[in-house]
Amino acid sequence: MDILHASIKELRTALDARDITAVMIAEAFLSRIKEVDTDIHAFLELYDDVLEQARHADTLIAAGNIHPLTGIPVALKDNLLIVGKHASSASKILEGYVAPYDAHVITRLKDEGAVFLGRTNMDEFAMGGSTENSAYGPTKNPHDMSRVPGGSSGGSAAAVAARMAPLALGSDTGGSIRQPASFCGIVGLKPTYGAVSRRGVMAMGSSLDQIGPFGRTVADTKALFACINGYDAEDSTSVSEETRRMMCGDVRTTGAMRIGVPESFVYGEGVDEDVKENFRATLRTLETAGHSIVPIELPTFPYALAVYYIIMPAEVSTNLARFDGVRYGLYVSGNDLLEDYMKTRGTGFGKEVRRRIMLGTYVLSAGYYDAYYNKANEVREALRAELVQAFSEVNVIATPTSPTPAFRIGEKASDPLQMYLADIFTVPVNIAGVPAISVPSGTVMRDGQALPLGMQFIAPHFAEETLFSIASEVERLA
Repeated sequence: MDILHASIKELRTALDARDITAVMIAEAFLSRIKEVDTDIHAFLELYDDVLEQARHADTLIAAGNIHPLTGIPVALKDNLLIVGKHASSASKILEGYVAPYDAHVITRLKDEGAVFLGRTNMDEFAMGGSTENSAYGPTKNPHDMSRVPGGSSGGSAAAVAARMAPLALGSDTGGSIRQPASFCGIVGLKPTYGAVSRRGVMAMGSSLDQIGPFGRTVADTKALFACINGYDAEDSTSVSEETRRMMCGDVRTTGAMRIGVPESFVYGEGVDEDVKENFRATLRTLETAGHSIVPIELPTFPYALAVYYIIMPAEVSTNLARFDGVRYGLYVSGNDLLEDYMKTRGTGFGKEVRRRIMLGTYVLSAGYYDAYYNKANEVREALRAELVQAFSEVNVIATPTSPTPAFRIGEKASDPLQMYLADIFTVPVNIAGVPAISVPSGTVMRDGQALPLGMQFIAPHFAEETLFSIASEVERLA
């Protein structure tokens, strides 16, 4: 059996039949990581107990205590807490920090007997779209080592794309799962806000963050989501099962779908012509298969990026106030307490993190709170209402995942505005709290290299099954 190329279903079948063991699977992926990750730099750390975890999984299988992910390796973004293991959010300010408890998603995966390979590289505190902002160096795109893998979950995406892990977890605040999934040619899901517990993930933008899965196929991604999806009474943003049923409404999982396309938004300026053509071609394929393509208008969507870059920095400035060097992490001594804070934070935080803290402090300051933050929240509500109306007419909304294919390392590093504009299709989803998936939709040639492109589908709250259905259709028709 070719373990590195096998699907989760194939691995599960072989494990349950005792044709292979969890130790064999773990050894295969560890060998692959040692072979290729020196160049890619997807992992910040491989855990030293991987084979011990795998042996425990084999014991569970032998005892008949089998779950869908028992013995299956998973890579973890560096902002997720695992008790007794390092977690740094790829920041120097948390260098050496050891987590005191498990994130809720980690507890769920442990209960299933999954095997944790290690922690993956990311943009510092999830602030970036390229994984160039890591304090520990950039991750490279497995399809072209001169290009970025996307971000902020670039390490997780690259690990799955390079077959160093069959599954990975990331977090998505404005596109940080979907954009790297698109750049790396894999599947990535941003779940409904409140579907997956945020307990134990280092907060960036608390009203926007959501943990989600990466996989090489829709079915693999769905298998990981099924494990982490669910209510957590200890997370105030987690949504109960009863409320989910009330919110989700009509979830379409079979038959022809009505696919809404916001044409003026998708085909506007700033979108690569090859991306537009790939998007049109995928829509034509879906239409030929019996689905309906419905032009729709989403007039507030173009303002979502501006709203995001007010709300997100405001929440960043609040959430990162806790990193002061007093209780944990980096400490740089000054002449007094204020200088301790200034030196510690100035040394420990990278440039992009400092930029967003300052932006957030500004929009929350006296005289600007109403003009910026409150106005942004008003537009947020308008966007949510707009989506409710749209979903009364269509089952899903389709856009490209990113306006461009993967760009070169360093290409946008000196121009943060251009980097931010790369999020135009993904941030409205986080602003509204609805789920979205990125599925590979083809490739485009750049400098002799075939670079992946992704298509994004957006669905109503808690309609992830609809997303899996339409994404599977794209996968099947490819």
